[in-house]
Amino acid sequence: MSLATFLREYKLVIVGGGGVGKSALTIRFVQNSFDPDEYNPTIEDFFRKQCVIDDEVALLEILDTAGQEEYRAMREQYMIHGEGFLIVYAINDRNSFEEVPAFYEQILRVKDVDVFPAVIIVATKCDMEFERQVPANDGRILAHRLGCTFIETSAKDRINVEDAFTNLIREIRKANRERQMASGRRGDGKREMDGPENYDDEGAGCCKCVVL
Repeated sequence: MSLATFLREYKLVIVGGGGVGKSALTIRFVQNSFDPDEYNPTIEDFFRKQCVIDDEVALLEILDTAGQEEYRAMREQYMIHGEGFLIVYAINDRNSFEEVPAFYEQILRVKDVDVFPAVIIVATKCDMEFERQVPANDGRILAHRLGCTFIETSAKDRINVEDAFTNLIREIRKANRERQMASGRRGDGKREMDGPENYDDEGAGCCKCVVL
């Protein structure tokens, strides 16, 4: 059976303060390009990319949102439909780090839940070590407190960029499996799992991407 049979769309939303490198991270992942001299504040950018993650085809719909407060209402509209979120801060901007809990609380409020499992805290610009204002351990502690995964990245040096996105897909799949299993236990006691949500953990680490 063709891999395309199992094509599953994932709606990802990138949030974080202005200028933290959300667009650079996304463009490095989608187009494998980086332009340090080009920065235009984003209102919204939409990207699509097809990947094979753990032997399953995934069509990623990635929405790169504005960080400025004046776009808060617009950002919340995008959050409603998001299945997974990257909350981004820059290691050389302490203020952007301190904004992370507010973005997470915004996600919970929009989703009307107490916890949302498919969220990764992403520290960008880890190549700028001499300008670091946020120790990596601070990021880990915050992510642990919020119940999120943590990763440091560099769009410039292409460090952990792919991992940030592929790990988010794995978090979504894990949450879906757990929800389906819980639903099955509440129903007839059978384990309910559909094809597109299953994957073999032994295949972890495999990611092939094709830009659409």
